[in-house]
Amino acid sequence: MAQRKQRRAPEKRPQEILDAALALFVEKGFAATRLDDVAERAGLSKAAIYLYFEDKMALFQGVIRQTLISNFSIVEALVSAHDGPVAEMLPRILEFMAGRIEDTPLPSIAKLVIGESRAFPEIGRFYLNEVIGRGLPLLESLIARGIARGEFRPVDPGFTVRSLVGAMLLAGVWKTVFEPIGGERLDVRALARHHADLLLHGLKPS
Repeated sequence: MAQRKQRRAPEKRPQEILDAALALFVEKGFAATRLDDVAERAGLSKAAIYLYFEDKMALFQGVIRQTLISNFSIVEALVSAHDGPVAEMLPRILEFMAGRIEDTPLPSIAKLVIGESRAFPEIGRFYLNEVIGRGLPLLESLIARGIARGEFRPVDPGFTVRSLVGAMLLAGVWKTVFEPIGGERLDVRALARHHADLLLHGLKPS
């Protein structure tokens, strides 16, 4: 049912538009979502959307920035504030990632990007540059710090981080693809703790 259009404070409109767009992108995918649908869901006119977002791609990028990229500032703050053993930080980061997978639309957005990037390469490029391109170096620098301090044996930070992120990506796929069709419920936080334990044991110097 369409929401009744009403006057709202202008500063609230971008957030309302982003919330509506996120819900529709998750429900229908990028290709099937129309700006008319977003306007109706937000209870605004289509013209109001164009005041804040140039087109549907810009709106999608806004959703990514709000939903995913904003998380990096949290992780960056955790990393910069931590001067103790890196081995103490990795489980915290994995726990943070697990919480986002369990409690936010993050895995649904990742699924959407994977599914729609062939038809819309700009989606994949944006995600690669703004999400992966920012997240991997941050984690690689943490592994490199552990190696430099002698906490970890001299492994390849890039491969190590991809192993770490890959496990969490698989968890997201499981939550969004297999659980809804009868797959067993995955406790992502427990998986994160298990993976952290395996990773830290594998990184210990000989």
